[in-house]
Amino acid sequence: MGSVLLPDLATEIVIPVCAVVGIVFSLVQWVLVSRVKMSSDRIPPSPTNKKNGYNDYLIEEEEGINDHNVVAKCAEIQNAISEGSTSFLFTMYQYVGVFMVAFAILIFLFLGSVESFSTKSQPCTYNPLKMCKPALATAIFSTISFLLGAVTSVVSGFLGMKIATYANARTTLEARKGVGKAFITAFRSGAVMGFLLAANGLLVLYITINLFKLYYGDDWEGLFEAITGYGLGGSSMALFGRVGGGIYTKAADVGADLVGKVERNIPEDDPRNPAVIADNVGDNVGDIAGMGSDLFGSYAESSCAALVVSSISSFGINHEFTAMCYPLLISSVGIIVCLITTLFATDFFEIKAVKEIEPALKKQLIISTILMTGGIAIVSWIALPSSFTIFNFGAQKVVKNWQLFLCVGVGLWAGLIIGFVTEYYTSNAYSPVQDVADSCRTGAATNVIFGLALGYKSVIIPIFAIAISIFVSFSFAAMYGIAVAALGMLSTIATGLAIDAYGPISDNAGGIAEMAGMSHRIRERTDALDAAGNTTAAIGKGFAIGSAALVSLALFGAFVSRAGISTVDVLTPKVFIGLLVGAMLPYWFSAMTMKSVGSAALKMVEEVRRQFNTIPGIMEGTAKPDYATCVKISTDASIKEMIPPGALVMLTPLIVGTLFGVETLSGVLAGSLVSGVQIAISASNTGGAWDNAKKYIEAGASEHARTLGPKGSEPHKAAVIGDTIGDPLKDTSGPSLNILIKLMAVESLVFAPFFATHGGLLFKFF
Repeated sequence: MGSVLLPDLATEIVIPVCAVVGIVFSLVQWVLVSRVKMSSDRIPPSPTNKKNGYNDYLIEEEEGINDHNVVAKCAEIQNAISEGSTSFLFTMYQYVGVFMVAFAILIFLFLGSVESFSTKSQPCTYNPLKMCKPALATAIFSTISFLLGAVTSVVSGFLGMKIATYANARTTLEARKGVGKAFITAFRSGAVMGFLLAANGLLVLYITINLFKLYYGDDWEGLFEAITGYGLGGSSMALFGRVGGGIYTKAADVGADLVGKVERNIPEDDPRNPAVIADNVGDNVGDIAGMGSDLFGSYAESSCAALVVSSISSFGINHEFTAMCYPLLISSVGIIVCLITTLFATDFFEIKAVKEIEPALKKQLIISTILMTGGIAIVSWIALPSSFTIFNFGAQKVVKNWQLFLCVGVGLWAGLIIGFVTEYYTSNAYSPVQDVADSCRTGAATNVIFGLALGYKSVIIPIFAIAISIFVSFSFAAMYGIAVAALGMLSTIATGLAIDAYGPISDNAGGIAEMAGMSHRIRERTDALDAAGNTTAAIGKGFAIGSAALVSLALFGAFVSRAGISTVDVLTPKVFIGLLVGAMLPYWFSAMTMKSVGSAALKMVEEVRRQFNTIPGIMEGTAKPDYATCVKISTDASIKEMIPPGALVMLTPLIVGTLFGVETLSGVLAGSLVSGVQIAISASNTGGAWDNAKKYIEAGASEHARTLGPKGSEPHKAAVIGDTIGDPLKDTSGPSLNILIKLMAVESLVFAPFFATHGGLLFKFF
């Protein structure tokens, strides 16, 4: 079959070294961000901090911003946001911790019972002539890897949130010196999160594989089957983070907007609004902690799916360690590529004007994709034999190394296409969003109609991109091809997350500027950062949904192989009823999350109205609103409301697999994948378009926008209503759906041995 250029020892060094480099780089970025001081000490003018003949100190004097009060106020607001975020996440993790332990016990009992908790070695699933470790070992190690994945996911989300709340006020203070400084601070903070998450995910997975190998030895089939628990742990935590955080952030946002902007006519993030702190806390727990856990889950699952398939291919059978680690090597190169790409934004080029922000962020995506293509080519050349075989539903398919390079490449570039199509439909620089803004002339109803139509239309090209990448990668390398295509899409995860986290940090920075009473010029700068961040957040969601589609298909393939199904025949009633029910699940899930946001927002609106009506002096600014009550309403509502949608996703595969068997479950997985992807893309893009249509009218940057404005005009009020409807679509239902389709697939894969042995109880009686 041909040998590999990269020796096993080099692989064992390269992967952890790249992960450590990623962690060190993120710490360096954090140190650079922390240099922005939150105390109001005067900096004596020094010749080193001169810029264009002036030094920063003079510029600050000129803007009248070396004001002790402003800095102290920023620090106070930052503290309130940080405390709110931390207390919410701790409360959520207590509930999720109980679930984690309960589910870990379930995994152990279900998988252990496959061979009645026997400790004897068993014939291997795919090669009965060989003996493999007992099912009890798989049960124990799957449980351990589930807990590891869950803890890594929680830590990733928590660290991301901590960094964001650390950086938000620093971005506001840097905005006094110009938009370029503020951009670098926000982007560096995003990079801290991106690199920490990518490097941690890789390092923990690599260490786990090596520790498990001490027990499993040559039984790679059993080893990598046990590793799938890592992906399940990562995604199950992400589900609760995404749903809980999404309900929190949108309840506060909708409550703040409806009463503040529409009824009381006060600007966004006005300190007189009681829900304003809860709204800013929500950006961190939903968009940062939730998004971090979500993309970590995708990353862990695509790695696990690729490893499971390759363990039963020639790599695993012949024990070729370097080729086996191909998915991890791609991620390692991805960290180095993203590191170079980040320097382009922070060190090589400087942003001087507002109009350069969005192009700078887009260049990040393009540069990382181009560099990564070269990186994949090198890895495919040195880490793979020239020809090898890949498991393909019972047969072995011969694959060349250049074909695998194309599989990863096609996923990588499909991700970029999905990102740019999402941007076209959600950025107010292009006609789709401008048309939605224009429809506000005739009221909220036409705005809603145009926005929905835009969302449905925005599904077309991403679906074709996903379909083509599936066809190409499956034709070349069967299910392994699809798994590595998903990894390709996620290989630049560090840059993707940096861009993604940049949005909420800028949004918070704008809120802090407004609450601290900073000048109009500074608010304009933070708004410009935020508008660019809004579009890039939509691009990030596009990536997450596209990669989720590929990941869940790869997991679906691994599940079908593991469960011993030769073909999934849609014409058999068992499969068809599964398809119908599976296609319905995303609607049921979305209904739950939307209603949760609605009922939580209702409580928030009532509380904000109550405060405006009963606390004298709020509107005049002489009395301080009771922010803590609003924070408590959001926290309580999201903790209570995240449990039913979470239970729906986690219990469906268990119930279907146990009662109806693996064929019906394969139908459910296919149905939920097909309908979930469409709803997720349209919901995210509709919400993003309504948000940016509102911002387009508020900014009044073009002649057309000025005819619709200013703030408080009838078209603007119609745009605010559209934005409010879009909030739960783009930040709760849409992003959570990609976890639904991945999580059900990875859970089915982990429990596949049990379903194959004991599943289908109902059909056994008929």
